[in-house]
Amino acid sequence: MPRTGRVVLPNYPHHVVQRGHNRQVVFPQLQDYRYYLDTLHEWKVGYDIKVYAWCLMTNHVHLVLEPPEAVENLGRLMKRLAGRQTRYINRRLGRSGTLWEGRYKSSPIQTDAYLLACCRYAELNPVRAGMVDDPDSYPWSSYRSRPASSATALLDEHPTYRALGRSPAERLQHYRHFVLAGTPDAELRLIRQSLQRCQLTGDGRFIDIVERLTGRRIEHKAPGRQPLPR
Repeated sequence: MPRTGRVVLPNYPHHVVQRGHNRQVVFPQLQDYRYYLDTLHEWKVGYDIKVYAWCLMTNHVHLVLEPPEAVENLGRLMKRLAGRQTRYINRRLGRSGTLWEGRYKSSPIQTDAYLLACCRYAELNPVRAGMVDDPDSYPWSSYRSRPASSATALLDEHPTYRALGRSPAERLQHYRHFVLAGTPDAELRLIRQSLQRCQLTGDGRFIDIVERLTGRRIEHKAPGRQPLPR
């Protein structure tokens, strides 16, 4: 079966997932999470990528990223993250071979309707997996990295997030209420399906917008057989 052509839009957020090869563990030790985030911090600047959310699970990662006009920078960033982490793990463990699946999945996000929903989806991964009861208890996601004062060096604030309140503290409070309300089932299905098939996370209006931008009509299709990680 031919691969689904990936659509990358400039200045739109994208929900990105990359899994370990054969679902193997990609962060064996705590220092491995830190190394990945350090690389993300370094190269988001180099490639002019905005980071709106992340969640590092034991065998896969969720990222919400926005590429600039140079859309190829999204792929360059993901290649840099995967390659550097693989070399680091292999060197430290005295092993060889691949660490990640060969192709990450990505889905352009309808910003006004689904950006915060995709951030919530990513940050609630540890809760859905039964690892923690509260997303604030998980140290390797952006949920607990959202300060009440301003954006961090790694985490960017999208205008959709800033619209949640007049002050950083008010925005954070409203966002946390939003996340803790949980993901509705229909929203959960849409996000998972869109990622699995590299489709659009959005409604018919977004499909029309992307068609005008790219000349391609990207309709929602039935979900594939392989389920996404939580």
